[in-house]
Amino acid sequence: MPGIASLRAGEYYAHPRNLFWRFMEAVLAVDMSAPYDQRVAQLLARGASLWDVLKSCTRETSLDSDIVPSSIVPNDFAGLFEAYPSIRTVCFNGAKAASTFRKHVLPGLPDSNGIVFHDLPSTSPANASIPFDKKLAAWEVVARAA
Repeated sequence: MPGIASLRAGEYYAHPRNLFWRFMEAVLAVDMSAPYDQRVAQLLARGASLWDVLKSCTRETSLDSDIVPSSIVPNDFAGLFEAYPSIRTVCFNGAKAASTFRKHVLPGLPDSNGIVFHDLPSTSPANASIPFDKKLAAWEVVARAA
């Protein structure tokens, strides 16, 4: 789920220290200084898109660890994959997104149709234990998948 800064801005990865857009500039040549709608359009033009694992949840802070488990409502990935059969790769921004998908979405999918799933290190400023270069190297899989 988007953090507080992103929810207030109505934009994914709006926190100024989140590395997502910096990584998209490095691996997909998305202009991180462009207005948000243009950045999203650039992602789409390069064969990538954004979507939350969760449709909704409750939490008091921006930390994934504060998500109230009983409040989790996953997004309709079966419908997404049916509507967009060309999706071949899904990349998770952080361990919580990946584990939540595997727990709340994957068991209900009729078939993943050969879709490859990649767990990537979180771009959140809260994930400071992994060096920038190591995170960026992991995120290069997005360029190979797009």
